[in-house]
Amino acid sequence: MKTTKGNKVSLFFVAGLLLISLVGNSQDYKLNRQERKEARKAQLAANYAILDSLLNAKSFVLEADFLRDKYGNRISVFSTINFIRVDKSAGVLQTGSNTGLGYNNVGGITAEGRISNWNIKKNPKELSFTLRFSLITQIGHYDVLMVVTSDNHATATITGLWPGNLTWEGHLETIYNSRIFKGQNTV
Repeated sequence: MKTTKGNKVSLFFVAGLLLISLVGNSQDYKLNRQERKEARKAQLAANYAILDSLLNAKSFVLEADFLRDKYGNRISVFSTINFIRVDKSAGVLQTGSNTGLGYNNVGGITAEGRISNWNIKKNPKELSFTLRFSLITQIGHYDVLMVVTSDNHATATITGLWPGNLTWEGHLETIYNSRIFKGQNTV
Protein backbone atom coordinates (compact mmCIF):
# COMPACT_ATOMS: atom_id res chain seq x y z
CA MET A 1 0.00 0.00 0.00
CA LYS A 2 1.36 3.30 -1.07
CA THR A 3 0.68 6.45 1.01
CA THR A 4 1.34 9.94 -0.10
CA LYS A 5 2.46 12.90 1.93
CA GLY A 6 -1.04 14.50 1.70
CA ASN A 7 -2.69 11.45 3.24
CA LYS A 8 -0.26 11.49 6.19
CA VAL A 9 -1.06 15.15 6.87
CA SER A 10 -4.79 14.42 6.70
CA LEU A 11 -4.37 11.46 9.04
CA PHE A 12 -2.49 13.60 11.60
CA PHE A 13 -5.08 16.36 11.23
CA VAL A 14 -7.99 13.97 11.93
CA ALA A 15 -6.09 12.38 14.86
CA GLY A 16 -5.46 15.87 16.30
CA LEU A 17 -9.15 16.77 16.05
CA LEU A 18 -10.11 13.55 17.84
CA LEU A 19 -7.65 14.28 20.67
CA ILE A 20 -8.95 17.83 21.02
CA SER A 21 -12.54 16.59 21.24
CA LEU A 22 -11.59 13.99 23.85
CA VAL A 23 -9.80 16.58 26.00
CA GLY A 24 -12.70 19.01 25.60
CA ASN A 25 -15.28 16.42 26.63
CA SER A 26 -13.32 15.34 29.69
CA GLN A 27 -13.81 18.83 31.19
CA ASP A 28 -17.59 18.73 30.83
CA TYR A 29 -18.12 16.96 34.15
CA LYS A 30 -21.53 17.84 35.53
CA LEU A 31 -22.26 17.86 39.23
CA ASN A 32 -24.98 15.58 40.47
CA ARG A 33 -27.84 16.90 42.56
CA GLN A 34 -26.18 16.23 45.92
CA GLU A 35 -22.92 17.90 44.85
CA ARG A 36 -24.80 20.98 43.60
CA LYS A 37 -26.68 21.15 46.92
CA GLU A 38 -23.45 20.96 48.92
CA ALA A 39 -21.77 23.58 46.71
CA ARG A 40 -24.75 25.92 47.16
CA LYS A 41 -24.68 25.39 50.93
CA ALA A 42 -20.95 26.20 51.05
CA GLN A 43 -21.48 29.34 48.93
CA LEU A 44 -24.27 30.58 51.21
CA ALA A 45 -22.11 29.98 54.31
CA ALA A 46 -19.28 31.98 52.73
CA ASN A 47 -21.71 34.78 51.82
CA TYR A 48 -23.04 34.78 55.40
CA ALA A 49 -19.51 35.38 56.74
CA ILE A 50 -18.89 38.19 54.24
CA LEU A 51 -22.20 39.87 55.06
CA ASP A 52 -21.45 39.55 58.78
CA SER A 53 -18.23 41.53 58.39
CA LEU A 54 -19.89 44.06 56.08
CA LEU A 55 -22.76 44.75 58.51
CA ASN A 56 -20.51 44.89 61.57
CA ALA A 57 -18.21 47.36 59.81
CA LYS A 58 -21.25 49.63 59.26
CA SER A 59 -20.09 50.32 55.73
CA PHE A 60 -22.54 49.28 52.99
CA VAL A 61 -25.24 50.41 50.58
CA LEU A 62 -28.61 48.78 50.03
CA GLU A 63 -29.30 49.41 46.35
CA ALA A 64 -33.04 49.11 45.78
CA ASP A 65 -34.45 47.35 42.74
CA PHE A 66 -38.03 47.82 43.98
CA LEU A 67 -39.92 50.15 46.32
CA ARG A 68 -43.09 49.00 48.08
CA ASP A 69 -45.58 51.22 49.93
CA LYS A 70 -47.77 50.42 52.93
CA TYR A 71 -50.52 49.09 50.64
CA GLY A 72 -48.22 46.57 48.99
CA ASN A 73 -47.87 48.47 45.70
CA ARG A 74 -44.47 47.54 44.28
CA ILE A 75 -42.64 49.46 41.56
CA SER A 76 -39.34 48.84 39.81
CA VAL A 77 -36.80 51.63 40.38
CA PHE A 78 -33.27 52.61 39.41
CA SER A 79 -30.84 51.29 42.02
CA THR A 80 -28.38 54.14 41.40
CA ILE A 81 -30.78 56.74 42.84
CA ASN A 82 -32.87 54.60 45.24
CA PHE A 83 -30.69 53.46 48.10
CA ILE A 84 -29.87 53.39 51.79
CA ARG A 85 -26.22 54.12 52.57
CA VAL A 86 -24.63 53.39 55.94
CA ASP A 87 -21.12 54.72 56.56
CA LYS A 88 -20.02 54.31 60.19
CA SER A 89 -22.21 56.78 62.12
CA ALA A 90 -23.71 58.57 59.09
CA GLY A 91 -26.52 57.43 56.83
CA VAL A 92 -28.52 58.43 53.78
CA LEU A 93 -32.03 57.43 52.66
CA GLN A 94 -32.86 58.41 49.10
CA THR A 95 -35.72 57.87 46.68
CA GLY A 96 -35.66 59.09 43.12
CA SER A 97 -37.04 58.68 39.62
CA ASN A 98 -35.69 59.27 36.14
CA THR A 99 -37.71 62.47 35.70
CA GLY A 100 -35.14 64.56 37.56
CA LEU A 101 -37.79 66.53 39.43
CA GLY A 102 -38.33 66.63 43.15
CA TYR A 103 -36.83 68.13 46.26
CA ASN A 104 -33.43 66.52 45.66
CA ASN A 105 -33.18 67.04 41.85
CA VAL A 106 -33.36 63.28 41.22
CA GLY A 107 -37.13 62.96 41.50
CA GLY A 108 -37.57 62.23 45.17
CA ILE A 109 -36.24 62.92 48.65
CA THR A 110 -32.77 62.63 50.17
CA ALA A 111 -32.45 62.42 53.96
CA GLU A 112 -28.92 62.47 55.35
CA GLY A 113 -28.15 62.27 59.02
CA ARG A 114 -26.72 60.52 62.05
CA ILE A 115 -27.23 56.82 62.86
CA SER A 116 -28.19 55.73 66.37
CA ASN A 117 -29.61 52.68 68.17
CA TRP A 118 -27.66 50.19 66.04
CA ASN A 119 -28.70 46.58 66.72
CA ILE A 120 -27.84 43.44 64.71
CA LYS A 121 -29.34 39.99 65.33
CA LYS A 122 -27.77 37.02 63.59
CA ASN A 123 -29.67 33.88 62.65
CA PRO A 124 -27.01 31.26 61.81
CA LYS A 125 -29.62 28.56 61.22
CA GLU A 126 -31.39 30.58 58.50
CA LEU A 127 -28.14 32.34 57.44
CA SER A 128 -29.76 35.77 57.78
CA PHE A 129 -29.44 39.03 59.69
CA THR A 130 -31.98 41.43 61.17
CA LEU A 131 -30.71 44.96 61.57
CA ARG A 132 -32.43 47.84 63.34
CA PHE A 133 -31.23 51.41 63.53
CA SER A 134 -32.51 54.97 63.64
CA LEU A 135 -31.55 57.78 61.30
CA ILE A 136 -31.91 61.30 62.65
CA THR A 137 -32.03 63.89 59.85
CA GLN A 138 -33.07 67.50 59.34
CA ILE A 139 -36.38 66.41 57.84
CA GLY A 140 -37.29 63.77 60.42
CA HIS A 141 -36.49 60.75 62.52
CA TYR A 142 -36.62 57.40 60.69
CA ASP A 143 -36.57 53.87 62.05
CA VAL A 144 -35.08 51.24 59.72
CA LEU A 145 -35.74 47.50 59.97
CA MET A 146 -33.54 45.60 57.53
CA VAL A 147 -33.47 41.86 56.81
CA VAL A 148 -30.52 40.49 54.83
CA THR A 149 -30.25 36.88 53.67
CA SER A 150 -27.08 35.06 52.66
CA ASP A 151 -28.09 35.12 48.99
CA ASN A 152 -27.64 38.92 49.28
CA HIS A 153 -31.32 39.76 49.16
CA ALA A 154 -32.11 42.71 51.42
CA THR A 155 -35.34 44.42 52.42
CA ALA A 156 -35.49 47.54 54.56
CA THR A 157 -38.73 48.97 55.91
CA ILE A 158 -38.60 52.63 56.89
CA THR A 159 -41.08 54.19 59.29
CA GLY A 160 -41.13 57.80 60.43
CA LEU A 161 -43.14 60.05 62.68
CA TRP A 162 -46.05 59.98 60.23
CA PRO A 163 -48.20 56.91 59.59
CA GLY A 164 -47.17 54.57 56.80
CA ASN A 165 -43.93 53.02 55.67
CA LEU A 166 -41.80 52.48 52.60
CA THR A 167 -39.82 49.32 51.84
CA TRP A 168 -36.64 49.13 49.79
CA GLU A 169 -36.03 45.71 48.18
CA GLY A 170 -32.65 45.01 46.65
CA HIS A 171 -29.12 43.87 47.45
CA LEU A 172 -26.13 45.04 49.47
CA GLU A 173 -22.94 46.46 48.01
CA THR A 174 -19.81 47.79 49.61
CA ILE A 175 -19.60 51.56 49.53
CA TYR A 176 -16.66 51.40 47.12
CA ASN A 177 -18.39 48.99 44.69
CA SER A 178 -21.65 50.89 44.70
CA ARG A 179 -22.53 53.18 41.80
CA ILE A 180 -25.08 55.37 43.56
CA PHE A 181 -25.73 59.03 42.85
CA LYS A 182 -26.72 61.16 45.83
CA GLY A 183 -28.97 64.09 45.12
CA GLN A 184 -29.23 67.33 47.07
CA ASN A 185 -30.29 67.01 50.70
CA THR A 186 -33.96 67.72 51.22
CA VAL A 187 -34.40 70.52 53.74
